[in-house]
Amino acid sequence: MVEIREAIVVEGRYDKNTLSQIVKAPILETNGFGILKDKPRLQMFRRVACRRGLVIFTDSDGAGFVIRNYLKGAIPAKYLKHAYIPDVPGKERRKSSPGKEGKLGVEGMTPEVILEALRRSGATFLSEETSAVSGGITKQDFVQWGLSGGADSSLLRKRLQKRLDLPEHLSANALLEALNLLCCREEIAEILQELRTEKETEIRQMPNAYHGEKYD
Repeated sequence: MVEIREAIVVEGRYDKNTLSQIVKAPILETNGFGILKDKPRLQMFRRVACRRGLVIFTDSDGAGFVIRNYLKGAIPAKYLKHAYIPDVPGKERRKSSPGKEGKLGVEGMTPEVILEALRRSGATFLSEETSAVSGGITKQDFVQWGLSGGADSSLLRKRLQKRLDLPEHLSANALLEALNLLCCREEIAEILQELRTEKETEIRQMPNAYHGEKYD
């Protein structure tokens, strides 16, 4: 397993599954052409790019280049690196027939081809650097902060997502991944304290009418 500093953008979950067995890095999905209309997801990609850089790793067919070119136009070039796979005829094992252009996608590539593509892109291999990314936010942090396992955890997560301008429909696991891409533990702890203070102020301002959300 090779650790890479940048986040990697792929088209879908099968590509992500393939890469996750080869490299240790944040892997983001475009949901195919979904990224073309998903402004919150694109905004998150921009923020991740500014924080740690992005490697765009789409398929070598026409659809892959449409997605790649869209991201090239939406995110400053200085934050992007591009990994390209070769044109290899064939189909993935899970498919009954080849794709429209008859080429293997990222998910069908061997580990050797994927690693070579990443090296050629200029991705930063942390195993070859003197330092690595520090420990991130964990599921245990979520429990301690009340973001998981509590009666009001879902509501608190939604308020946190809104404060950070993150996509609305993130699961707890997806939120954990996003926070590790964008923030440090201290930043999140500070924001959560601000949210609790705001809620306490709201409660004090309408003591007789308020019977709704609370954070224990």
